[in-house]
Amino acid sequence: MSYQRIDRISEQVRREVDRIVREDLSDPRVRGTFSITRADVTRDLRYAKIYVSILEEENRKPMLDALKKAAGYIRRELGHSMIIRYAPELLFELDQNIAYGIHIASVLKQVHAEDDEANEEEQES
Repeated sequence: MSYQRIDRISEQVRREVDRIVREDLSDPRVRGTFSITRADVTRDLRYAKIYVSILEEENRKPMLDALKKAAGYIRRELGHSMIIRYAPELLFELDQNIAYGIHIASVLKQVHAEDDEANEEEQES
């Protein structure tokens, strides 16, 4: 199977899982600001690793647990919505790239603020 086809299926799985989680899941643990950032489907279409970015740290573990618990339901809905022979088994993973990027941005902002303060003090003396 070509990599282009796998990439296309992976993106379609990502979009459909995102839609199902947002529209169909009623678990109260699925809340807050989150994003399904990526889906990696294996070449044999048996497994799909779904990466979820959850911004609020206190929501990460409960929401990831809820998604893992609902994986069978999401897989069944995915099978109904996509035209593929076999709906892949879903493995949910926490994607911390966005949270890490926000952390780096805040550290850089703090460093720039400290540099600006040091430059102001230097100019005053």
